[in-house]
Amino acid sequence: MMVTEMLPLAVDPSLLGRLEPVRALSLPRLNELSTLCVSETVGRGHDPFRVSGLPGQSAYLVSGELKLSYADGSSFVMVGGSESSCWPLARRPPPILSAKAITDVGLIRIDDEMLDIMMTWDQLSDTAGYRAHSLAEAGETSGRPMPGAFRLQNLREGVLSRLPPANIEMLFGRLERIPVQAGAVIVREGDEGDYYYLIESGRCAVLRIVGGAELKLAELKPGDAFGEEALVAESTRNATVRMKTDGVLLRLGKEDFNVLLREPLLHRLSHATASQQVAAGALWLDVRYPSEYRNQALPGAVNIPLSEIRNAIGVLDREAEYVVYCQSGRRSSAAAFLLSQNGYRAGWLDGGWQEFTPSLNR
Repeated sequence: MMVTEMLPLAVDPSLLGRLEPVRALSLPRLNELSTLCVSETVGRGHDPFRVSGLPGQSAYLVSGELKLSYADGSSFVMVGGSESSCWPLARRPPPILSAKAITDVGLIRIDDEMLDIMMTWDQLSDTAGYRAHSLAEAGETSGRPMPGAFRLQNLREGVLSRLPPANIEMLFGRLERIPVQAGAVIVREGDEGDYYYLIESGRCAVLRIVGGAELKLAELKPGDAFGEEALVAESTRNATVRMKTDGVLLRLGKEDFNVLLREPLLHRLSHATASQQVAAGALWLDVRYPSEYRNQALPGAVNIPLSEIRNAIGVLDREAEYVVYCQSGRRSSAAAFLLSQNGYRAGWLDGGWQEFTPSLNR
């Protein structure tokens, strides 16, 4: 038998529900976590932690017998399924020096950062009355937002990952949950921006009128957001969003959006700071129309119009840092928000090109 074999495993949520402190998570979050665990099998006589250590992980013994030797000279035989195995290995003193599988053993490993993010959001949602404690309450007919809008990927990257804890709690208190039907128009091209939306369930299409015909720009799914561009740029809606299916949306009013999301996420850069960052390796990103870019652009700038920024998500280098600019700062602030919302490091040039050009000519 192999010394160790580690595989992604869809763990039975009822098993996770017996582990500490994992069992404190809500049922929807346990269901999500059950698909993100790593299963490990270790043959008799081997140390499961010699190759893959314990730092940064919560490891649980779920089957077999494992002898643990501690720094104080003591030892203990842990049996999978026993009360002591419900706690993460190496979480309590004294430190583990080594381990030996007395029988073939099975372990589950959970990333500590991932677990901490889940527990933070679950506990804060609980204080706002959003927690689902049973299968019946976990259905989409309940009045509580489920992890569709707050999937782990969204909580680890982008706008939600950067919220101060106080803002998270306030966010839950101010989100409005709205059931919607297929065909419903949520925002209409040309209207004033009033709300920011997160999709809890269902799908919707992003549409724009081009040459008198309706053109589909994108399709959004649970966990996606929309409506931010008009709020950040303080402009009218540049597209229509229509539901393709029945679903549930979470919406946040403009004032709350500005306080809870816009301000923490947007990084306004002065000309001097922006220039220093570019000199240190950041990239200029021009989000004006190509005709504007061709007429006048900052040295080395890449041109991706604001209307194309969503299509660039996943294509732009996630390791790079971007300084976004436009003519005045209005379009660039919206683009920087969209990039930051999707996990990129992006700031926007205060005042835009029109304020920057005098300094270039000096």
